[in-house]
Amino acid sequence: MARKEIFYTVDTKGRDLGKVFFIREMSATQAEWWAIRAGMAMARSGVELPDNFADMGIAAMASTGLKMVSQIPAAEAKPLLDELMECVQCVPDASNQSIKRKLIDDDIEEIATRLKLRMEVFKLHVDFFTAAAS
Repeated sequence: MARKEIFYTVDTKGRDLGKVFFIREMSATQAEWWAIRAGMAMARSGVELPDNFADMGIAAMASTGLKMVSQIPAAEAKPLLDELMECVQCVPDASNQSIKRKLIDDDIEEIATRLKLRMEVFKLHVDFFTAAAS
């Protein structure tokens, strides 16, 4: 089975309205290592996983997970957050989604778009919790 992939179209007001981004799941090896590093950083910072984490919906898991990462020191959080954004590619022409390229700084003009894209990447990776809980 191939890695999960989604297209995300910005639907909020602002300079990014209508822009399309392609998000592809990390490899299992990369995702595991990301989770280990995030977990170790959170443990060092005293952040605890909520007891009901596995029972949350995917959107709530993503939101909670990103809030937890935000509680670790910036020097540890930045590489983890940057790695999430490596899953995102720009689709320069919304009418031709077969053409994708790596992000450059000018592709995203709104902070809210960056936050939403990180949440979408996180959601793509945490759905295994809901499958395991079923």
